[in-house]
Amino acid sequence: MAEKNNANIGFEKQIWDAACVLWGHIPAAEYRKVIIGLIFLRYISSAFEKRYNELVAEGEGFEEDRDEYLAENIFFVPEKARWATIASAAHTPEIGTIIDDAMRAIEAENKSLKNVLPKNFASPDLDKRVLGDVVDLFTNMDMSDTEEGKDLLGRTYEYCIAQFAAYEGVKGGEFYTPSSIVKTIVAILKPFNNCRVYDPCCGSGGMFVQSVKFLQAHSGNRRSISVYGQESNADTWKMAKMNMAIRGIDADLGPNHGDTFFNDLHRNMRADFIMANPPFNLSNWGQEKLTDDVRWKYGTPPAGNANYAWIQHMIHHLAPNGKFGMVLANGALSTQTGGEGEIRKNIIEADLVEAIVALPSNLFYSVTIPVTLWFVSKNKKQKGKTVFIDARKMGTMKDRIHRELTDEDIKKIGDTVAAFQDGKLENVAGFCAVADLQEIAKQDYILTPGRYVGVEEQEDDGEPFEEKMARLTGELSELFAQSHALEEEIRQKLGAIGYGI
Repeated sequence: MAEKNNANIGFEKQIWDAACVLWGHIPAAEYRKVIIGLIFLRYISSAFEKRYNELVAEGEGFEEDRDEYLAENIFFVPEKARWATIASAAHTPEIGTIIDDAMRAIEAENKSLKNVLPKNFASPDLDKRVLGDVVDLFTNMDMSDTEEGKDLLGRTYEYCIAQFAAYEGVKGGEFYTPSSIVKTIVAILKPFNNCRVYDPCCGSGGMFVQSVKFLQAHSGNRRSISVYGQESNADTWKMAKMNMAIRGIDADLGPNHGDTFFNDLHRNMRADFIMANPPFNLSNWGQEKLTDDVRWKYGTPPAGNANYAWIQHMIHHLAPNGKFGMVLANGALSTQTGGEGEIRKNIIEADLVEAIVALPSNLFYSVTIPVTLWFVSKNKKQKGKTVFIDARKMGTMKDRIHRELTDEDIKKIGDTVAAFQDGKLENVAGFCAVADLQEIAKQDYILTPGRYVGVEEQEDDGEPFEEKMARLTGELSELFAQSHALEEEIRQKLGAIGYGI
C-alpha cells in the first residue's frame, strides 16, 4: 500500500492539478470518467472503512454484515474493491484491471449502482504508471473526521466537474450549470424541510447539492428533502448518480436515463420546488408526436424550440403551492414565433410569473449569450404582480472569458425578491421594478426586464452645463492640436526616407 505522506493535499485545485498528469494520455471524455470514477471509489471505500472499524470495535462480529451498512445508507464494499487493495496495487501493471474489477464488484453488491460506474481503467490508452501516481494522490487525501475532511471528496467532485465543463466547452454545458447560477436559484426559492425538489434535466445534480447545502446552512435536516430528477444523457445520468452518493443524498433519478418529454419517469409527482437549466433553444424535440399532451395547458409549443415545452412541463409538475426557478435564453422573454407569444400571454394572465432576473453574459462555459432566470409560482404572495431585476452589470470576471456572481450579488438578488414577496420593495431605476398585469399587457406581454426597470439615474456632479461644455470642448481642441502636430511629424519623417504623402 502506498505510504501516506505528511503533506495532505487538502485543496480541490491542488488535487485537480495533480490529477492532470493523466491529461494527454487519454481522450477528454474518457479522462473525465477516470477521475470521477476514482473520486467515487475513494469516497465509498472511506465511508465503508469508517463504519467497518466501528463494527470491529463493537466486537459483535457484524463487520461483514451487509445490512449493517445499508441501515446507515452506506454502500457495502467487498474486500477486492476496498481502497487498501487498490492502493497496494497502485504500481503494478494490473492496476487498471484491478480497478475495473473493483467497480464491477461494487455494482454487484449494490443494485442501485448497476451499470453506473466507469470501467475503462484497463484501457491500453491509459498509461498505468501515471494511473498509479493518481491512485497515490487519492490515497494521500486527508480523510479525517473533520467537517472539512468529510466534505473534501464532495467539493473535489464538484470542482472537477466544473473544470471538465470548462475544458469541454459546449459539451460541458450538457452536464454542468455554474454554481453561482445554481446558488442564485436556490437563494430565491429557499427549499425547506419536508419538501420535494425536482429537476427534469438534472445534469450532474448540482441543483440538488446546493438545495441540501442551503437547508443545512439554515439549520434544516438534509434528509428531509426528497429529491427527484431525470437526465436524458446516459453518461451524465451516471455522473449524477455518483454525485448524489458522494453527497449522501438519497435521490430518485429513475431506473435509467430517459427523455423527459417522451418518458416522464416521475409522471405523477408534484413538486414543491423545481430547479432546472434545460438545453437552450432545443430544436427537433419531438413535438409532432406530443401535440395533444396534457402538459400543454397554455398552448402547444412549436416544433423548432422546446423552451415553452420545458416551462409547461414544470408548471404541470408543481404542487398547489409549488414554485420553480429555471434558466432560459433571453429570446424566450419576447419571442412570438410558433405561438410562443400566445403561450407566454396565457401563462402571465394565469398569474404564474413571479420574478424575472436578467443575468450578465459569460456566466456559462458553453455559451457566451446572456440568459434569464424565470421564477414561476402556483400561489404568489403578491397577486397580479411580477418583479423584474436587471442584474446584467453584476458579477466579476474570474478569468479572461468567464464571469461569476459573487455571494454579495446573490444575496442582493435574493433579498430583492424576498422584499417584493413581503410587499416592501421600492423600485430602483436600472435595477428592479414591480409591474402589475396591466403594465405587462401594455408591453405586449414581453418580459424583458429593461422595459420595466428603466435606466439607472446618473449622479449629478454639480458642474453647471455651460461650464462643463466649455471645459470639454477646450480639452477636445487641445487633443485635436496634438493630433495635427503628430500627423505633421510623421509626414516629415516619411518624406525624409522617400515616402512622402
